[in-house]
Amino acid sequence: MGAVRTRTGRKRAVPWVVVGLWLAALVLVGPLAGKFADIQQNRAVDYLPDSADSTQVARIQDELPGGEATDLVLVYHRDGGLTDADRRTADQQITEVSGAYDLAGQPKGIPSKDGSTLMYPVSSTQPGQDEEARDAFVDGVRDIVEGGGGLSAEVGGPGALGTDMNKVFGTLDATLLLATLGVVTVLLILIYRSPFLWLVPLAVAGVAAAVSMAAGYGLHELFDVTVTGQSGGVMTVLVLGAGTDYALLIVSRYREELRRHERPYDAMRAALRGCGPAVLASSGTVAAGLLCLLAADLNSSRGMGPVGMVGVLAALVAMTTLLPAVLVLLGRRVFWPLIPAFGSEPKARRSLFAAMGTSATRRPATVLVGGAALLGALALGTLNLSGSLKQEDSFTERPESITAMRTLAQEYPERSSRPVTVIAPEGRAAAVVERARTTEGVAEVASGRSGSGWTEIAVFTTAAPETPAETRTIEALRAGLDPVGAYVGGPSAQQIDLADSESRDRKVIVPLVLAAVFVILVGLLRSLVAPLLLLAAVVAVWGAALGIGGLVFEPVFGFAGTDPGLGLLSFVFLVALGVDYGIFLMHRMREESVRGAEPETAALTALRTTGGVIASAGVVLAATFAVLTTLPMVGLVELGFVIAVGVLLDTFLVRTYLVTTASVLLKRRVWWPGRLSHVPELPVDAEGGALRSPAERGAAAPTLPQALGSARAGGTPTAPSGTHARS
Repeated sequence: MGAVRTRTGRKRAVPWVVVGLWLAALVLVGPLAGKFADIQQNRAVDYLPDSADSTQVARIQDELPGGEATDLVLVYHRDGGLTDADRRTADQQITEVSGAYDLAGQPKGIPSKDGSTLMYPVSSTQPGQDEEARDAFVDGVRDIVEGGGGLSAEVGGPGALGTDMNKVFGTLDATLLLATLGVVTVLLILIYRSPFLWLVPLAVAGVAAAVSMAAGYGLHELFDVTVTGQSGGVMTVLVLGAGTDYALLIVSRYREELRRHERPYDAMRAALRGCGPAVLASSGTVAAGLLCLLAADLNSSRGMGPVGMVGVLAALVAMTTLLPAVLVLLGRRVFWPLIPAFGSEPKARRSLFAAMGTSATRRPATVLVGGAALLGALALGTLNLSGSLKQEDSFTERPESITAMRTLAQEYPERSSRPVTVIAPEGRAAAVVERARTTEGVAEVASGRSGSGWTEIAVFTTAAPETPAETRTIEALRAGLDPVGAYVGGPSAQQIDLADSESRDRKVIVPLVLAAVFVILVGLLRSLVAPLLLLAAVVAVWGAALGIGGLVFEPVFGFAGTDPGLGLLSFVFLVALGVDYGIFLMHRMREESVRGAEPETAALTALRTTGGVIASAGVVLAATFAVLTTLPMVGLVELGFVIAVGVLLDTFLVRTYLVTTASVLLKRRVWWPGRLSHVPELPVDAEGGALRSPAERGAAAPTLPQALGSARAGGTPTAPSGTHARS
């Protein structure tokens, strides 16, 4: 009795120890989590590949005297033509700006041909490389530059665009976190139908989010990992979305086990033993897929890999340690009013997913072919995806810098208002200027700052920014100036380098992700066929979701292009996250097969028992990524939309119908070459039904576990006499 009391006392102490350790950890990492927003870098150079010309230009510009220059363009415009009063207003305001700030020369107005617009290029090294000082400079100029009475006055240019982007990303973390928490809260209340239970996984997810932010800060400080506003936002969504998914699976299994075990501690141990491998494999596929981004050439993508990975791992550790401990301490009453009593049976009700699975298995081949055809048809929508998104089209609501850019493009069609920046060795600057002037498509060339062995040269093209004509001019400049050691950069060149790097990264990372996920699935399912089936399903979902995006982005949302990183990032997330639901389903199907269920029975049982959890998890994950569509950045809206649509397709079409019907058609071959594929199916009775009990099967008919034992011992299971065994 004493030993029993000791073991019981230890069991009761374990949850308290776990909670205590987590509280201590939270106290330690709290200050670090608060610094996560401070390390986010959102300059173009932070996203660019290290090897690109435009990256070299940006870095050398930082080393030139005065640090990085802040370039603005002040635009005065009146429909029908500027008046003399408008010009006097512009001159007065420019004089005031010159008196308030240290500018690189007195700005001179450049009139448009029709006389409706005046453009004043303004440059200052006063803010240096400090982003806060730059933003203060831009805001100060905007306070001075004012229109009125039909005169519009706007501050644009690269410096103003950077400030506008900083304002967007500065509020992104808080907005995203609050919106995601709100969505998850509503869904958990609807799913659990309990006034208390939803608080537990939500609170644990909040703890995981804090730990992941601290870990992200540590990655940046220790390994110089780039953390951008985009990767920080995605990490928040991953922690809350994936963490809630793991919680749904664990809580669902725990509820089942509470009916079989008297003590909550024993029920939780059984629940973790049952669904633990699936949760571990699920998080492993996401972490492995994200780590493949380390092979990316693009700096922002390479940084997103480890940042996203620590988010997923924080969610995993919190949901498999802190969540179980809290649930055990709270006991059965946390499920009130639907408390699962020991020894009770769940309320009998018709399962929607069982009905869906039964309907699908009546004509499995027809359902499989029809579903595959539907996904293929949706994937054709990718042909409607627009070209790469221009910088001026990257906001859902145009800030002042973008409005100024559009005005300049319309009123100065003969020349670009945004220069291409060339960095040349100081001793060859004159020769570079001459070569640039003779390059086709160049309207004007002007030398700028010099220092540290380099000279900055501004090249204005005859084409508008980010047009095919300007791209040809930039490529011609690079080809002509590369032999003399000059680099060609600037905002337009950066967009070209981003698109080129994304194309290269897709060719490298897509195979890596598929290989990594495949290895994990083989280890979990002990099969080659089942992993290939799941991978084919998620790739089809990715294509269909991207195709739906092609059908709505421009015609419905009015987006003027597609973010270059959409294809790669949506692939990584949909494959890694989509396989999660396949793992939940196939792992349960394998459990049922090991227990002796026939292939069709195993598939339907797995769908009936996990369908509700998968549906709930899919809706939660889709909703969390859908939160990205409320943000003012087109790239994030597109990414959130494609992932949300893909998760819903995966949850309600692919897992429910296609994976289930394919498993039924493949029968035991789905587990090839594992031991389950070699065990003969159970004999059937005169009506074609499987003989379930040992008495029905007869003494000569081995049960499935017996057959597996025979296979492990090196023997070959034999078919019972008088029956025809199918292998």
